[in-house]
Amino acid sequence: MTQPAGSARGNAPQVAVERPAGWPVGSFTTYAEAQRAVDGLSDQEFPVEDLAIVGVDLIQVESVTGRLTWPRVLGGGALAGAWLGLLIGLIFAIFSIPGTGWAVLLWSLLIGAIFGLIFAAISYGVSGGKRDFSSATTIVAGRYDVLCEPSTAPRARDAIAQMGFGTPAAPRDAGNEN
Repeated sequence: MTQPAGSARGNAPQVAVERPAGWPVGSFTTYAEAQRAVDGLSDQEFPVEDLAIVGVDLIQVESVTGRLTWPRVLGGGALAGAWLGLLIGLIFAIFSIPGTGWAVLLWSLLIGAIFGLIFAAISYGVSGGKRDFSSATTIVAGRYDVLCEPSTAPRARDAIAQMGFGTPAAPRDAGNEN
């Protein structure tokens, strides 16, 4: 599984994120297909550090997930606050006087729910009804190109074609694609 640049997972080296350069060696309709091609190259001992998977023709898609109403906003705020209260209550309960842990936990949960409800009400009230819906935003690529350093690009292109992945691309400079 790949991680976005800048993720703090494992001991992976940090990579500077800049516009990738190189020759396109394959074009794929899904990210999973591009990953499989790179994995296939890796299995053939290809120097995969010469490769980059680049999303092309990006669009932002905002999917509306529902209508915001006062009950939904207040319920969501209370629930979020209750979770925070539960976390804080667990910490306090561990260090509380024996026999009082459950009371501390329940009071923290209740106080968290009340504060979450209040802050959600203030936040929604200030918006003035200008955005009465919830949504999730994602970026979608029209296709995914695998770019390669020019010195190893012909070998990568030929290997991808032999594996039967995607559409092999003729070697050219990716910087002139615009």
